[in-house]
Amino acid sequence: MMNIEQLNEKYGIGEQVVFKEGEGGLPFIHIKNEKASALISIYGGQVLAFRPLHAQDDLLFLSKRAYYQQGKAIKGGVPICWPWFGPDPEGKGRPAHGFMRNRMWDVIETAVTPENDSRIVLGLTDNEETQAIWSRSFILRLEITISDTLNLELITRNPGSQACTITQAFHTYFSVGDIRQTHVSSLENTRYIDKVNDNLEKTQSGAVTIESEVDRIYQSVGSSDLVIHDTARKRRIRIASKGNRTAVVWNPWAKISAEMADLEDDDYLRFICVETTNAATDRVHIQPGSEFHLVANYRIEQD
Repeated sequence: MMNIEQLNEKYGIGEQVVFKEGEGGLPFIHIKNEKASALISIYGGQVLAFRPLHAQDDLLFLSKRAYYQQGKAIKGGVPICWPWFGPDPEGKGRPAHGFMRNRMWDVIETAVTPENDSRIVLGLTDNEETQAIWSRSFILRLEITISDTLNLELITRNPGSQACTITQAFHTYFSVGDIRQTHVSSLENTRYIDKVNDNLEKTQSGAVTIESEVDRIYQSVGSSDLVIHDTARKRRIRIASKGNRTAVVWNPWAKISAEMADLEDDDYLRFICVETTNAATDRVHIQPGSEFHLVANYRIEQD
């Protein structure tokens, strides 16, 4: 891993893309262009903040108690779950949500697009350490585009000689003014797995509202944008995605929030996770020499 000075020398772009030492001494990328500002942690390959110039509040929630240390995941922003979502699919005791949230990524490229957007490409390839956890060859790329929207594209390439199967997610923490004045539309009449209630399959009736702990995997979500209605802040967050057939909605509510050392007791009031996922039966099979793209685009719309 290059030091901050080397990163700026090779990948910095004037005042638009600047590398700085962040919390816990981790390398952060500060982005500011004519449309938006953003903060990215190279550790975890994780967008931590994004705000279009027209927006009064950040898109993303980031816990004030988040850990910034090797081996720990950063609570907030857009954690990358890969190559599995949820518990270890093989029951070997490996970390939930895979092993990308607590790895230092490589900076592959930085650029200014013809539209004056900022483009950051981070990546990882397999090595002895990852092979000991997951015995597959891979080339993983995360393409981040900072414009008036935040666009994320996670590309998994299989350079090996055998097919591989993954599940994955953008485990996005969206900031809201008050969870009790928040609802999610476009999931009406969608079947979901209720992980809070013995994984029972249910059908969503009306908009999704949060009045207690919620942890659901929505199935066959289709191509419609999901919309978070953040009524307290008079705004909507529009989520467009490609490559997924499932979406997860999660909020820990009061008890779990209080039990989590990296959340304030009342943080559950300030965020909702609406995750673009390949989860449950939505598994991705990648043939040798092939690649798979998971894409999410986030837009803030003021009322």
